[in-house]
Amino acid sequence: MAKKNALGRGLGALIDNADEVTRSKPLSGMDEIEVSKIVANPWQPRTRFDEEKLEELAASIKEIGVIQPLTVRKNGNQYQLIAGERRFRASKKVGLEKVPAYVRTADDETMLEMALVENIQREDLDPIEIAISYQRLMDECQLTQESMSERVGKKRATVTNYLRLLKLPAEIQLGLRDKKLGMGHARAIIGIEDEQVQLNIYEEIVEYDYSVRKVEEVVRELNSDKPTKQPAKKKSTLPEEYQMLSSQISNVFDTKVQFTRGDKGNGKIVIPFNSDEDLERIVSILDKVNNK
Repeated sequence: MAKKNALGRGLGALIDNADEVTRSKPLSGMDEIEVSKIVANPWQPRTRFDEEKLEELAASIKEIGVIQPLTVRKNGNQYQLIAGERRFRASKKVGLEKVPAYVRTADDETMLEMALVENIQREDLDPIEIAISYQRLMDECQLTQESMSERVGKKRATVTNYLRLLKLPAEIQLGLRDKKLGMGHARAIIGIEDEQVQLNIYEEIVEYDYSVRKVEEVVRELNSDKPTKQPAKKKSTLPEEYQMLSSQISNVFDTKVQFTRGDKGNGKIVIPFNSDEDLERIVSILDKVNNK
């Protein structure tokens, strides 16, 4: 049977030998585990849980039980949670003594990877949580953007766009988490280099409820106003004899004469003047030269 795409494979999108891990390495398959023996995952990527949704899940579990088993690993006399933090918390809320759970064998790095990938594939994560998870996969599991994009079933460009969010000022990142602006707004703001300008645009988004298109227009206008750096012109160096000639002419007219010469011997001499009186002075010098 052909394999599904990465998102559909679950753990198959996680590690190359995930099928082997899930089939041949469980300690005892699915068990009923005492809630008191389960400890939270120290590598849990999620830092915030919606209390209202947690209460709704708890009410559902109280009514019909835990439908989707947790995933844990044996750790001495306890079980360490790999996936299913919300189900675990909701189960404790309603006072369940036991919950169904798959028991897996996993080292620390694999456990972290499993938790991060399971977390990324949720639909209720904010962009910053996803970006942090991507960054942790790269930093702590030594994954490149390319290999990570394969494991989580996302295009590399998508992964890159999320990672770029972490370069935004902390205030804007918090705004993303609190849904004061969207991913599209943030991607547009990244096009501005100046951090203070980024914050100014963010404040306008919040105050005036700018659309993504409006922010893109603002960013384009700001970037178009940047002065274009002109390439430095190649400075022509006059041969020594011409430099001396330029100096002599400048002395005669008592002003800095502009003397240029091209590679083919062509050039020009420009005698600047500051006023009509200065011009008359230069003309009188020329008359004296002509009358000699």
